[in-house]
Amino acid sequence: MNEENKNTQSAPEGAEAPEKALVSPAAGEFFDWVHSIMMALIACILIFVFVGRGVDVNGDSMNPTLIDKDKIVISNLFYTPEVGDIVVLRVESYKNEPLVKRIIAVEGQTVDIDFELGIVYVDGVALEENYVNELTYTALAFDGEITVPEGHVFVLGDNRNRSSDSRHERIGCVDVRCIIGKAYFRFFPFSGFGFIS
Repeated sequence: MNEENKNTQSAPEGAEAPEKALVSPAAGEFFDWVHSIMMALIACILIFVFVGRGVDVNGDSMNPTLIDKDKIVISNLFYTPEVGDIVVLRVESYKNEPLVKRIIAVEGQTVDIDFELGIVYVDGVALEENYVNELTYTALAFDGEITVPEGHVFVLGDNRNRSSDSRHERIGCVDVRCIIGKAYFRFFPFSGFGFIS
């Protein structure tokens, strides 16, 4: 077979001629990153719309757990209030803006506070409150042991002596229907990024 025939030979039948790569490896990696970021953004939007929502913390009543201007994610999906939960609620008799507080007692439990020692008692047992900024020395309008009514919760801020909460005459025990949601996650500032305990 001469040289001319060798050069003009076609590829075997059924075999495909090799194709040049349409996208460089670097460009492919870039598109993978863009795709991943877009999917993450879509997931975040769906979570915010259907599962939770973002809320700003206003004021210092939850120091040191949450501070002013923190941004948190809350949800009330399948939520039942429990002692220790941090919740966002709206009590229109007090103010229209949301309040962030911790549930100390639920319906049927008794709450008493020794303001001399700063100790909170639930059902006669002193709470171990390692989350508070300082002990509870301010009474506001709280004037003795109470039993939390059905369908209500008793809430306090972690910054006990700088918090308007269930000790306040215009807040009192809060109807669970006033709870907008439980706080689950802090997403800003990034130094505090993570789940809320």
